[in-house]
Amino acid sequence: MGSLSIWHWIVVIAVVLLLFGRGKISDLMGDVAQGIKAFKKGMQDDDKTAEKPEPAKTIDHAAAPSAARTDVGSKAV
Repeated sequence: MGSLSIWHWIVVIAVVLLLFGRGKISDLMGDVAQGIKAFKKGMQDDDKTAEKPEPAKTIDHAAAPSAARTDVGSKAV
């Protein structure tokens, strides 16, 4: 009851072929293949960018401020 016999699969395939036709199914399979290729290419591009890490950015704390603000904390009247 839970599994389908070969005759069930033949009927299902025949109905699908009648509804969609061979042309639409082959176009659909071609689109699926292009999607898989694009996904694999994207994954390879991600691997290539991960191999070259960017250098760490540092902040120099020893540098003196270029202009000191004198109005910090005062209210303008």
